[in-house]
Amino acid sequence: MSHPNATLTPKGRTLLARCIVEDGWSLRRAAERFQVSTGTANRWATRYREHGAAGMHDRSSQPHTSPHRTCTRTERRIIALRVNRRWGPARISYHLGIHPSTVHKVLSRYGCSRLSFQDRATGRCIRRYEHKAPGDMIHVDIKKLGRIPDGGGHQALGRAAGKRNKTRTEANRRPGYAYLHNAVDDHSRLTYTEL
Repeated sequence: MSHPNATLTPKGRTLLARCIVEDGWSLRRAAERFQVSTGTANRWATRYREHGAAGMHDRSSQPHTSPHRTCTRTERRIIALRVNRRWGPARISYHLGIHPSTVHKVLSRYGCSRLSFQDRATGRCIRRYEHKAPGDMIHVDIKKLGRIPDGGGHQALGRAAGKRNKTRTEANRRPGYAYLHNAVDDHSRLTYTEL
């Protein structure tokens, strides 16, 4: 999205169209002044004549008709297979003989959630909570890890040598455990870990 004072935002389009329609500027002069093509200047002037200032906003790019859109019967079959059998787009497309991207588009259009977001047993959507602002809730977890001494532990050296390495000596100054403190922000899922 551009800033509000850019050349061809609704405000700039209105100024361009008023110069042509109300002030009587030529298309070429107005296009040169606003640094656009004469075709663009003509388009906004025509739209200003027809709709006024309300016509200066962007229109939807959705087509008026879609002759190649998937028929309603096929869409219903796709949704039925998804709901009743909990199949993914690839399996549904193989079963119905259509392309997987078409199945995925239909599932997205009807708001079907991904299979990974659903409970396998019931097929219901798993609701995850999320706080509105960063820092509202932070999940903290602590992970205990055993420090492996220089030279290896009991799995590499055997129980007797591993036990010797486990005790504090000049060679092994830091036996014991390390604790990883993990913090996860609930809103942004930003993770911080410190030893």
